[in-house]
Amino acid sequence: MSLPTSLPLSPAGALLGLALALGILLVWAGLPFNRKATLEDRLLPYLRDAPRPSRLLATRQVGGSGALATLARPLVRELGGRLERVLGGAATVRRRQLRAGQAPDVDRFRAEQVLWGAAGLAIGLVLGGLMWLSKGGSVVPAVIVALCGGGAGVVARDQWLTRAAKRREERMLAEFPTIAELLALAVGAGEGAVGALERVSRLSRGELSNELSRCLADARAGANLPTALQGLADRTGLASLARFVDGMIVAVERGTPLADVLRAQAQDVREDGRRAVMEAGGKKEIAMMLPVVFLVLPVTILFAVFPGFSFLRFSM
Repeated sequence: MSLPTSLPLSPAGALLGLALALGILLVWAGLPFNRKATLEDRLLPYLRDAPRPSRLLATRQVGGSGALATLARPLVRELGGRLERVLGGAATVRRRQLRAGQAPDVDRFRAEQVLWGAAGLAIGLVLGGLMWLSKGGSVVPAVIVALCGGGAGVVARDQWLTRAAKRREERMLAEFPTIAELLALAVGAGEGAVGALERVSRLSRGELSNELSRCLADARAGANLPTALQGLADRTGLASLARFVDGMIVAVERGTPLADVLRAQAQDVREDGRRAVMEAGGKKEIAMMLPVVFLVLPVTILFAVFPGFSFLRFSM
């Protein structure tokens, strides 16, 4: 009786073996001698009797507060730290978070990137597994698809933050002329700079009015008005808003007429918006020429020439 020289490779058996290997790896990583005590773990026995802080100061945890999220949070935090060491750019991420109106929390953003990457990796594993089961052969293309899915998830979270910052700045730029006119009217009616900012932020709604409210909160917290206004300019990436803030700071510090400065700034923003609309219209006009030249014009010429060719063919 002869034994078979080779056993057939079963895809289901390979997947079960991979799942078993991952389970053994997770068990090994969770053993006590492989776990490093964090600073929070070392300080927890000394802080158990401390009074509980207010729930208003609590931050929302990434991934919820369930049992699975509690178990996965240390792993996500560790992977986020490693991703930060690989990618870097913490200052850029913090800047974009401020532009998007979010709290500058780089660790939380990296954790979200890890979750998005895990979701992309899961989708890539499913697609790669389907490709492998349908075509067979080497497992390398399936692994490449899974890794590309994970990388795409990480990049997609970064692009989502950039897009959120741009959308918020577009809304602020659309609100800016009206806010500047309201400030000019309030100052012209006899209000001071702080009173005008308070009145406009109370009566208006939008992203820019929220920034004005934050500026007033900084001023009430102890900062002077020019410093609070400069913080408003630093949190946004709009050049027109930065010029507006510079004009207000100069007017407050030197005592120049603030209403004229605000009206001039509002007019400049409207001119910038008009130029942007004209540039967009010119680009759309050029884009509209492509289907006209390459689609409509050839079809029109074909309809005009085809009857003549048909007549010549039948007359010969």
